[in-house]
Amino acid sequence: MMTLRLPRPAAIAAAIVLWATLAPSPAPAVPSSGGIAGRWLIDFDHDGSVQLTLKRRENGHGSWNSSDDYRRGDFQGLTVPAGGADVPARFTLSRDAGTLTFEGMLNDAGGSGHFTFAPNPEYLAALGKLGYPAPDEDDVFSLAVHDVSREFLRELESLGYAHVPLDDAVSMRIHGANPEFIRALQSLGYSHVSTDDLVSMRIHGATPDFVRQLKALGYEGVSADDLVSMRIHGVSPEFIREMKALGYDHLAVDDLVSMRIHGVTPEFVQEMRSLGYTDLSGDDLVSMKIHGVTPEFARGLREIGYRDVTADDLVSMRIHGVSLDYARRVKSKHRDATPDDVVSMRIHGAD
Repeated sequence: MMTLRLPRPAAIAAAIVLWATLAPSPAPAVPSSGGIAGRWLIDFDHDGSVQLTLKRRENGHGSWNSSDDYRRGDFQGLTVPAGGADVPARFTLSRDAGTLTFEGMLNDAGGSGHFTFAPNPEYLAALGKLGYPAPDEDDVFSLAVHDVSREFLRELESLGYAHVPLDDAVSMRIHGANPEFIRALQSLGYSHVSTDDLVSMRIHGATPDFVRQLKALGYEGVSADDLVSMRIHGVSPEFIREMKALGYDHLAVDDLVSMRIHGVTPEFVQEMRSLGYTDLSGDDLVSMKIHGVTPEFARGLREIGYRDVTADDLVSMRIHGVSLDYARRVKSKHRDATPDDVVSMRIHGAD
């Protein structure tokens, strides 16, 4: 039986087949038909789309559910009743891998009922000719629900993705890593992105447009991992432009990500500059945020009477627990105390 192996970042995504318990067994050459059945729920949206939810149970042990948006035209025989009264309904969803048949009740808002699934023998034979081992009926059902067609597999092959594992193909379909997305990336120089990375990029919004904006800002050839990391942590083109306007031109991707992780904002930079800290490096800014150096802390030290306090002094004082109250007490007793003196006294417990 083919195991649905999901890419690392996709493990948190919705609409992925989940099984609580599945006993392994040899995959049959052709899955038996009629074994897949479950419940369905449909909501009609005003824009003409349809939200379909499918639910299944396996011998009372495992459970599966999937919810996705479809076009009304994806179904055969599906019509929206004119009023709120429930009427009997029967319609189908035909995919290359097989056909789902729905029976139940509908009204003008939606409806529910039961479905059955019948695999397409021609599809299964074609998979064999393409070199795929025979999937079991559960996997064929998943291939049908997510529309992993022969045409989809052929398009992937034409783009350099020959013989993509079927579980990878399902994940690509779920998250929209389609041929159009791949072609757009390839036109931007991303010719050998793994299927896992393609899915991760789709999940986190590392789109071709995002890549184009980075290129316009001078960031060429950013790796797929870095693109995903930038999207996860909010390194936007706008953030890069704002930092560039402050003199931080072409920071390394790792530095940009670190700044976003630790809360280095353009506003923070501007506040520190207003206090005289005009040449702070990216590392300085990150270190200050990590250790709790705030504009209020720096301003407070100046008001107490500490002069020429460097960025390293600020960080050291915060690392060793020098508060404004402590600095004030030391200054009241030792008028000539320097930041180094204060840190040393704090380390040794002096007051």
